[in-house]
Amino acid sequence: MPSLHLLSRLCAVATTILLARAQTVDLGYAQYQGIVNTASNITHFLGIRYAAAPLGDLRFRAPQPPANETGVQQATAQPNKCLQADSGRSPTNPFESRADQIIATEDCLFLNVYYPSDEAGTPPTNLPTLVWIHGGGYLSGQASRFNGEDIIRQSNRGVVVVVIQYRLGFLPGAAVKKNGTLNAGLLDQDFALRWVNQHISKFGGDSAKVTIWGESAGAGSVLQHVVANGGQTKPQLFRGVITSSTFLPSQYQFDDRIPELLFSEVVAQTNCAIAQDSLTCLRTANATVLEMANYNINAAGFFHTFSTVPVIDGVFITQQPTLSFLESKVNGEALLSVTNTFEGTAFVNQSVNVTAAQYSLDLFPKFRTPQANSVGELYAGLGTEQFQVNGVQGESIFICPTYDLLNAFSGRSFKGEFAIPPGRHGNDIVYYFPGTSTPPFNNTDFINAFTQSFTSFIINLDPNIKVSNTITPHWNMFNDDHTEMLFNMTAAGAPVVRQITTSNALLNRCRFWRSVGNLTGQ
Repeated sequence: MPSLHLLSRLCAVATTILLARAQTVDLGYAQYQGIVNTASNITHFLGIRYAAAPLGDLRFRAPQPPANETGVQQATAQPNKCLQADSGRSPTNPFESRADQIIATEDCLFLNVYYPSDEAGTPPTNLPTLVWIHGGGYLSGQASRFNGEDIIRQSNRGVVVVVIQYRLGFLPGAAVKKNGTLNAGLLDQDFALRWVNQHISKFGGDSAKVTIWGESAGAGSVLQHVVANGGQTKPQLFRGVITSSTFLPSQYQFDDRIPELLFSEVVAQTNCAIAQDSLTCLRTANATVLEMANYNINAAGFFHTFSTVPVIDGVFITQQPTLSFLESKVNGEALLSVTNTFEGTAFVNQSVNVTAAQYSLDLFPKFRTPQANSVGELYAGLGTEQFQVNGVQGESIFICPTYDLLNAFSGRSFKGEFAIPPGRHGNDIVYYFPGTSTPPFNNTDFINAFTQSFTSFIINLDPNIKVSNTITPHWNMFNDDHTEMLFNMTAAGAPVVRQITTSNALLNRCRFWRSVGNLTGQ
């Protein structure tokens, strides 16, 4: 089957018999017509505008409803992606004492909808709906990288899929709080979820059966929506919650020292330092200049960390996420969380020799010697110093926040571990979003077991109520003796899918990270 990019391009010139025009959907503010892939009988609506372009005075403000459009809009091509940046490249943390043909632009608040249909594009009725939030450290990523057909096939045509985009590189600081909106990208996501709540029935989805799922910063975004509004978001925008490699970097109070330094640096790099109103100046700055400032600031950050990420804004995010977990102030009815065995390796400079204690000081600017010494003691004996450092990164940022989230959903959460070698961050994506790629462990039994755990949960909030028969055994909830489902393979190439018990040593290290949340900003 052609890739989505190719589908879009072919549809634009109407030269392939595999494509047919879908029915027109009236959203009130605009009418959209999608395309049907008649080889699979799955309908695509690509590039639906869900919010107004955040341009001019709308820059750094909350998303607004889209303007009315006349005529039928063709939802047949992938949308522009949001302005992009990259993670840190510096060997030290300055806060102590570009591969595809999709255009990057500010006008990027679009989403894609996919649903199983007939050749005429007739939508189904009241199917459970997945909303996918892409990762990328809140700095990069786009909807066009994720083909909703993959999930629909894995669900035996039992779900509707929505893939959303959101503004990247979150501008913090008191000035933004005063005359703008903090966490604009999170509010974009919230706005898209409200769009789904209002409109997904027109595409065959059930607004009462929505699951949100993301990987890395997409999973971090899911986490933010779980704790949003003190766990009292109205109306309920989702019932199911899935996180793959939950990402929780330091999340400071919006006017803390580090967010204010970030704001000042953005102002300096956009020639707004001498302006009477720096935020007004930033709203008139050239978008390319802003994009470069975001890129430079994040690139100057500590190796493979991310600077312009969510903050505690006091409105949407009211407190440290781990406090909300402890108080069970969460949105959603059930949770499935999966982590990869070696989450931290990709985010650590493997060519630099450093102890776990020193690395913790580099990673968390508010740490001091006592906390660093505790880290050194906790990770001593876990292999080489490099292995220990990888563990500090992976556990503090990805794995331990996942266990905190699981505990907040006690009695209604499932935990999995993806361990197919090398078991690193991001290695799991190709199994549930293969696109045109072949997963490295191309074993049908394993792939069905792993991917259908997600789709079964989307449909039933329980991976034990299966879409089809798989090799996955009964999956106990996490609170049953810290039970997890391991997804791995033998040295001989046979699939391994079995229940395990979380290591007590790991849980003890996670208790430490929870105890220093006021210093790590988590």
